[in-house]
Amino acid sequence: MSLKNKNKKRLSNDEEIKNQLTDVKVELKDGVFIFTGPMSVNEFAKMIKKPANEILTNFFKKGILHNLNSILSEEEIAEICFDYGFDFRKEIEMNESNFMDHFEIEDEKENLEPRPPIITIMGHVDHGKTTLIDKIRNANVAATEAGGITQHTGAYQIVHNNKVITFLDTPGHEAFTAMRLNGAKVTDIVILVVAADDGVMPQTIEAIDHAKAANVPIIVFVNKMDKPNADPERIKADLSKHDILCEEWGGQVPFIYGSALKNQGINELFEAILLQSDLMELKANKNRSPIGTVIEAKISTGTGTIATLMVTNGTIYKRDFIVAGSNYGRIKTLLSIDGKEIESAGPGTPVVVTGLNYLPKSGDKFLGFENEKFAKKLASKKAFVDKQNELNTKNINLNSVGDKKMVNIIIKSDVQGTAEAIKFSLSKLSNKDVAINVIRFSSGSITNSDILLAKASNAIIFAFNLKVDGSIRNLANQEKVVIKTSSIIYEIIEEIEKIVKSLGDPEYKEEKVGEAIIQKIFYYSKVGNIAGCLATDGVIKINTKMKLLRNNKIIHEGILETLQHEKEQIKKIEKGKEFGTHIKGFNDIKEGDIIQTFEDVLISN
Repeated sequence: MSLKNKNKKRLSNDEEIKNQLTDVKVELKDGVFIFTGPMSVNEFAKMIKKPANEILTNFFKKGILHNLNSILSEEEIAEICFDYGFDFRKEIEMNESNFMDHFEIEDEKENLEPRPPIITIMGHVDHGKTTLIDKIRNANVAATEAGGITQHTGAYQIVHNNKVITFLDTPGHEAFTAMRLNGAKVTDIVILVVAADDGVMPQTIEAIDHAKAANVPIIVFVNKMDKPNADPERIKADLSKHDILCEEWGGQVPFIYGSALKNQGINELFEAILLQSDLMELKANKNRSPIGTVIEAKISTGTGTIATLMVTNGTIYKRDFIVAGSNYGRIKTLLSIDGKEIESAGPGTPVVVTGLNYLPKSGDKFLGFENEKFAKKLASKKAFVDKQNELNTKNINLNSVGDKKMVNIIIKSDVQGTAEAIKFSLSKLSNKDVAINVIRFSSGSITNSDILLAKASNAIIFAFNLKVDGSIRNLANQEKVVIKTSSIIYEIIEEIEKIVKSLGDPEYKEEKVGEAIIQKIFYYSKVGNIAGCLATDGVIKINTKMKLLRNNKIIHEGILETLQHEKEQIKKIEKGKEFGTHIKGFNDIKEGDIIQTFEDVLISN
């Protein structure tokens, strides 16, 4: 199809979107509050015609400090509606700001054709995932590059039995999850790599959980079958505990056995992928404007934004006008992932493009448009709302930080997808004492602007897969800004975990230090009952926490107020010696009762 008549034969996305745009009026109607999402206290008060101060007081009584501009979550809106006796209903409004998340296009069946399956390989870090990926790439993919544009493209394709298979090359489980959280369901099948000589590990379970959450079928590649201690039966048994039941045992999950290192089982893996994709009937309409997902993006000096896109429906052409997230642009260059200039690419195909006005995020959906003015309006509105949502989120985060210590982080990476993956991982490290705040995450070299921002916000800069320019390093030293470099995501996570532990309030655990049995009871009018005891274990100290046990049940917890050996007041007594003691404020003791003493021991960071 020539560029001149491409649009005449393609169905347009423009009209589909216009027809699906809807407005929802936020209002209190017939005792039901209809809303579309979070809003400020002030806005909410006006909508339900209640004094804002009354709502603030309501939250204050619950121990929550809000102000007029605080953003209420959907749960808080529902809670206040309940307090006032209103019903509530959240409705989805598809508008210029969220159309990417909600629009649906259903093509006529007669227009659908089979498309290549899109595959993600996951597994534990030492189970041969990288070796398998390298074998697949080296055997089937051209290694040419075009001016550096195809480096780290994030995807590649192979041909097996005249059929194309597309692989996503994500930087780990975090990127897969971050992409899914952005609303993108790009992967059709997950290949789970498990080492035959090792078994199911924490990251194996992680991968299974991610695949299940995304509702993506799994094919298991049992790797390292060449090892003398390979035990595939154990792998089957271990995976069955996580509802991954192999076909040999009557399950639905294909298991392929091989060795990536020895190039064994890889063709069988391709066969399993093609069989699974046939069963899934993966189809798309190549005769419409393109629809797909951003795999990753970066900014290159002199070229601008370079993005890897996965076309999932329609066909993308050079000179197409596309919107990706809140960014837009006309495609200047269109390259295949092996660096060759192409005129078009259909469903299931990754491409490398330039021409977007800024960096989209990994997982952003993209759409091709015929009406450039309409597309720009959609993108601009989405950019505005995204900025407001970002400010609202920061507002909510600041309200929830309270007395927490804040660790500010700047993430710089070679590609945007990895920066987002690291941000996603770090977001899970905050705890009750310390909040992790990623104030900037982007691809490209560390700049003067990054150093100045780090200085102003007292932030640490983490550089992933980047060389730090000497002048930037000197500026950082001059401004006393810390830059940490790494080429392994988990090293950065471990570094932050250490910082979080060092800043958290000290934690203590109760540790038993001594035990004694009450042998006799003496009564003194000025004190009460005195326990005559024998120390049976450890050391008994004065003024320590204690528990009194009777018939193996704790009947009192308190403090040992006195400690006496023969006629002397002492501070401690060791195992095997007799002593007298009084439990502060407690006299209900009996012969045979057990006294256990405890100390609070600092948990080491």
